[in-house]
Amino acid sequence: MKQVTFGKTGVKVSHLCLGTMMFGKRADEEEASRIVSAALDAGVNFLDTAAMYGEGATEELLGRILKPARKKVFLATKVHRGIDAEAITQSLEESLRRLQTDFVDLYMIHWPKKGMKPMEVMQALDGVVKSGKARFVGCCNYPAWLFCYSNAISKLQGWAEFVCNQVPYNPIERGIEVEVLPQALAEGSAVTVYRTLLIGLLAGRYQPGRPIPEDSRGETDERLADWLERYTSGMRYLLDLAAQRGVSPVHVAIAWVSSSPAVTCPIVGASRLDQLEDSIKAFDFELTAEERDGISRAFGAEVKEESGGAYAELRREMHLTA
Repeated sequence: MKQVTFGKTGVKVSHLCLGTMMFGKRADEEEASRIVSAALDAGVNFLDTAAMYGEGATEELLGRILKPARKKVFLATKVHRGIDAEAITQSLEESLRRLQTDFVDLYMIHWPKKGMKPMEVMQALDGVVKSGKARFVGCCNYPAWLFCYSNAISKLQGWAEFVCNQVPYNPIERGIEVEVLPQALAEGSAVTVYRTLLIGLLAGRYQPGRPIPEDSRGETDERLADWLERYTSGMRYLLDLAAQRGVSPVHVAIAWVSSSPAVTCPIVGASRLDQLEDSIKAFDFELTAEERDGISRAFGAEVKEESGGAYAELRREMHLTA
């Protein structure tokens, strides 16, 4: 597994970040243990979890699994229940107990909230870094301006700054191409992306014109049927391209995300060992520039702007600065 530098930290992590949201839900502890073991054997050392997954049950499960291998992984988790100073501190203490570790490598704000106080947030995060309970801090789902604003506060105060932003990205959800990705690339911040396979849609399990498979998320999540109808041409293009190249749709979807110069690590979840094994192979597969553009055009899901002359293109340009 290829290793990449995680933003400005200088730390090397695996290009694949293993997402654990399904641990304890669709993957029991035995299967989760097999997935983690296989990931470590393949060179994956970056694991992402959150206190909200299973209301802490996923962290507890992961703590038991990782106890003998804790020093081998770059472990990330997220704040739970509020983002005031008390919540930030208390949530981490609870996560550390569940994860059976003295520190996490990356501690992130999970979602920004209306009325939040960036000064209080950044000071509290600086406190957990200074205490040694988190090596680095980051955020999830931040707009570019809030990421920069928060880091400007920390820079002025001499506090720990955000080193990464975790955001959704795939051929259908492309909003971060405006501002977020260009900002991260220009400043050298890490970007980890979730929903890489869009809850299984882009993995090929759900296909246009076919019934939703039994015992799948599509039976309870109406979005999958809606996406299949709205993005039929894109799905057929992706599936046909995968067949032409002799790979699974998973490889094509992950390669599309990975080929962005601003993306540091795609987060790929797994509820079965075979899913992880297929995803690992995807990191050796590359799309040509023409193939990536073809997928983008087929889905037609880019952020559309009608005014401002060439401004729309400029907002997506990642190399305006040297």
